[in-house]
Amino acid sequence: MAEGFLPITKKEMNTLGWDRPDFVYVTGDAYVDHPSFGVSIISRVLEDAGFRVAILPQPDYKSCDAFREFGRPRLGFLVTAGNIDSMVAHYTAAKKKRTYDYYSPAGKAGLRPDRATIVYCNRIREVYGDIPVIIGGLEASLRRFAHYDYWSDTVRRSILVDSRADLLTYGMGENILLRIARLLDKGVPVKKIRDVRGTVYLCRPEDKLHYEVAATFDYNELKTDKRKYAEAFGIQYKNQDALNGRAIAERYDDKLLVQNPPMPPLERDELDAVYSLPYMRTYHPSYEAVGGVPAIAEVRFSITHNRGCFGACNFCALAFHQGRTVRSRSPQSVLAEAKKITELPDFKGYIHDVGGPTANFRAPACEKQLRDGVCASRKCLAPTPCKNLRVDHSEYLHLIEEIEALPRVKKVFIRSGIRFDYLLLDENEDFFRKLVRDNVSGQLKVAPEHCSSAVLRSMGKPDFAVYERFRKRYFELTKEAGKEQYLVPYLMSSHPGSTLKDALELALCLKRDHYAPEQVQDYYPTPGTASTVMFYTGINPLDMKPVYVATDYHEKQLQRALLQFNRPQNAPLVREALTRLHREDLIGYGAECLVRPEAAPAKKNAQKQTRPNVKQGKQRSARQGKAVTPKREQKPQVGQKKNGRQGKGKKR
Repeated sequence: MAEGFLPITKKEMNTLGWDRPDFVYVTGDAYVDHPSFGVSIISRVLEDAGFRVAILPQPDYKSCDAFREFGRPRLGFLVTAGNIDSMVAHYTAAKKKRTYDYYSPAGKAGLRPDRATIVYCNRIREVYGDIPVIIGGLEASLRRFAHYDYWSDTVRRSILVDSRADLLTYGMGENILLRIARLLDKGVPVKKIRDVRGTVYLCRPEDKLHYEVAATFDYNELKTDKRKYAEAFGIQYKNQDALNGRAIAERYDDKLLVQNPPMPPLERDELDAVYSLPYMRTYHPSYEAVGGVPAIAEVRFSITHNRGCFGACNFCALAFHQGRTVRSRSPQSVLAEAKKITELPDFKGYIHDVGGPTANFRAPACEKQLRDGVCASRKCLAPTPCKNLRVDHSEYLHLIEEIEALPRVKKVFIRSGIRFDYLLLDENEDFFRKLVRDNVSGQLKVAPEHCSSAVLRSMGKPDFAVYERFRKRYFELTKEAGKEQYLVPYLMSSHPGSTLKDALELALCLKRDHYAPEQVQDYYPTPGTASTVMFYTGINPLDMKPVYVATDYHEKQLQRALLQFNRPQNAPLVREALTRLHREDLIGYGAECLVRPEAAPAKKNAQKQTRPNVKQGKQRSARQGKAVTPKREQKPQVGQKKNGRQGKGKKR
């Protein structure tokens, strides 16, 4: 028995003296009992409420046998694909199969199926028939409505319809699942549970609904009418606030899918309670023999202090999942977790992060959000900051200082992302100075994403001039602190709104600033984002204006190559892009040029050499008089090698 962990086998369950669990939690990830993993949080919350939860991690989906491990649970099955969408876990932005899975033992790929939530639910139905099945997690949450699916290039039905589950929970699920579990425990049939906020269910079109409906759409229209699809997403997006959001419905022939309004976010005392539960803070011991689960490395010595993000970038799913209202844990709660980390046997003195979706957010953006909810048609920071925005880093600053004062703590880093435009709005620079002086590990990761004003508007980001002001001040403070530190900017190519001309603008900006990004993120259309709707429809769903979209794969290659113009293998593509743009002036040997001209083909030696004067496989260098081994000619590799926004930039 793995002491302290929830059971993942029948043998472990029997050791606990259970005859059967109340819930079996099926997940596409390996079992890691850490509060950065949704399965761990939900299962510990249910355990704390008196329910027995068994974990079934990465079951063999090719047959039903694995789903019989614990027998029939008393109340039902909980199902999730894991911490990320299973298709994102399996495929790059170029739709190439990944060979590594951070959430699997030893990083082994292929231990979960494509569209894992659907596959797992169908296996459960094969074995147990009409047992209650509740789906949740990121994959279910972001696919709860009819949604554009990049991998099949179609508008798919709600995942609730395809999975044949009874209920779908979206957003952060602690209170949602507690409510469902208690109703099931009282004997309420799962088909009768229709009033819980944060849930989606299926009913007949004529059934009475519990909440006022903002709009009803028909899937048969959404899958063929791009403008209607964009309109639907815009309404969905504007109804994701617990205070002002209303229900939304979709018709599927003789069934009606209903999303109830969101569950209110956990308040500070509730968050404190969730993070005080007895997590083991590592992976299940059964994975030790193969080297563990790679995903724990980033979070083992890290702390999540907040939830939600009022930054609301259009390519980010946070607004559709966690929501735009920020809530945070108390300093006492965060400090208590930090103390637990310092007591871990492999702790070396470094807290890797005290962050969250955005590290330097600690409270709702303004008083109005607490009273009336988030603004449906106004973002807090972009394109310009709202006049009602509250800017205050004082509590976060003191929190970091308290953690640093703990015994055994040598250093506290902030690595999960600083919202630099928000930081600049603070007239008090105490936090900014401390961040630069004490909490940067040589490189600070920030996300300007692009420099083109048109692209940044499509992204929902501030103008590039804001980043330039931040960068200037960052290096001034770095110099004052007597340090040599750098900025690592996240950059994205081919986002909706980005033309080849915009990519060239960013390339020239990078050359001017002497940055050579080692990794650039090709835009990846994932479910639940406004940017994905733009990619599919060519329409911004938040204002219904047309947006240029680079859908041709070769054009996307050209945009990406421009951003990494310094790489020799990209030279042919860079020359092609510059020729298309009539900017041949940037092809040459001058300081302002991005790429050199194509080398002239070497002339063949007409005279046959009768007596070789060097050993086979070597040539004599006429200039240097040294023997060199000729290299094999390599094809330019311009495809995406890795996916992931997190890249390392170096100063050239």
